[in-house]
Amino acid sequence: MIHLTSETEIMLASKAVDFRFGIDGLAGLCEYELKQNPRDGKMFVFFNKNATKIRILVYEINGFWLMTKRLSKGRFELPKKGESITAIRAEELRKLLSGICISEFKKSK
Repeated sequence: MIHLTSETEIMLASKAVDFRFGIDGLAGLCEYELKQNPRDGKMFVFFNKNATKIRILVYEINGFWLMTKRLSKGRFELPKKGESITAIRAEELRKLLSGICISEFKKSK
């Protein structure tokens, strides 16, 4: 079971990914393009070109989890592109998944 706490390290990729990638493709992307270890327990958040789907890759003790959320209507409100990968907090991920724009969330703090 995935535990999302305030201590969870979450990395948001700023570049859209091809969602034909599965676990191995996304893990390779983490390692070779984002220069991150996909097995270090961090959550890696990816989105598709249209921002209608989000995938989360995370490694637990004995294997990977790959979660996908696809919106029925609308698009995810993603933060503006900056670095190739950005650390976000669990609270921000929850808001992102519920449809609140992270950049707007940060402004209100």
